[in-house]
Amino acid sequence: MPYTVFSGLDFLDAAILAFADDGALVYHNPAAADLLGLREDHLGLPMDACLGPESPIAQAVRNACRDNISITEHEILLHTAHGEAYVSITAGPIEAEEAAALVEVRQIDQQRRIANEERLQAQQQANRELIRNLAHEIKNPLGGIRGAAQLLAHELHDPQMREYTQVIIEESQRLQSLLDRLLTPHRLPQLSEINVHEVLERVRSLMLAETPNGLAVKRDYDTSVPPLIGDREQLIQAVLNIVRNAVQAMAGVGEILLRTRIARQITLNRKRFPLAIMVQIIDNGPGIPEALKETLFYPLVSGRPGGTGIGLHLAHTFVTQHHGTVDFESRPGYTCFTLHLPLNGWPAPRNTPADSAGDDGPAHAARPRS
Repeated sequence: MPYTVFSGLDFLDAAILAFADDGALVYHNPAAADLLGLREDHLGLPMDACLGPESPIAQAVRNACRDNISITEHEILLHTAHGEAYVSITAGPIEAEEAAALVEVRQIDQQRRIANEERLQAQQQANRELIRNLAHEIKNPLGGIRGAAQLLAHELHDPQMREYTQVIIEESQRLQSLLDRLLTPHRLPQLSEINVHEVLERVRSLMLAETPNGLAVKRDYDTSVPPLIGDREQLIQAVLNIVRNAVQAMAGVGEILLRTRIARQITLNRKRFPLAIMVQIIDNGPGIPEALKETLFYPLVSGRPGGTGIGLHLAHTFVTQHHGTVDFESRPGYTCFTLHLPLNGWPAPRNTPADSAGDDGPAHAARPRS
């Protein structure tokens, strides 16, 4: 059945459906297929056969066509292929050879997520520029202070006075290290083909070595996940910072689950991607305090005594540089950080070795679920 007029709707993140005069389904985009569990063989079937007679989508289409107006309904509870979800439904008649009515279904939490992504991205960009400028302004006088303290230490013979200069030198070095970490995200990514499971296994090994007792790191890997193009060290650092933050919140005692899945037809940072890798880092720690949730990825924000507030900021920055997103859900006993990394976020690097997985095996190799 022809519906080429609707082909431009295939890339929208909202679910779109079109119906003929007799109520038969003549088009659905990939987002509608994912949300409602529709298949190609549903095309041509009556509306009630595809959606069910009690479906609020079917009711909206009937009301819109009956009154010949466009209507929008908000906060509608809909049974989807993934469970219940609140959606907004917009339906209206159209003048097209292929269809008589068009429907848009959008998940409300998805709308909020996109708005939060845009707000957070703008705020993070402003924060990065501010920090970069401040760091450059601080580095030069800081180097002068450290150099002057070193010269003064050579001239002083009183051990107690030299102890004071040593404090100045050590604190200057600590601040210098902090500034270097703040400026790290501004280097250009070193692109290569990456097996995300190798990244997770590296982080898992590091954390088990740092916390040998009381910590369990389990895995739930989708071994069909293909390689992606990115900066291996940046992705290791991003995942490591999130996992280490969880371990510190649990005081080294608890359980962490590393999970991978494929996400299809997903919008990240206002750009549509057909495929992305979803990485979830789940812990059973105390959860993130409510007061920190809105500013969790801001630099110099930490809920831990002695924390610098750099780790999660860098993790968010590195993932964003890969055109991905970081979201989290947290309550006492459950915190889940979800990373989405598009498979085609970067162009493939030239002269990439065929066997990019190194000595550990093929690119798809991953340990079994445990």
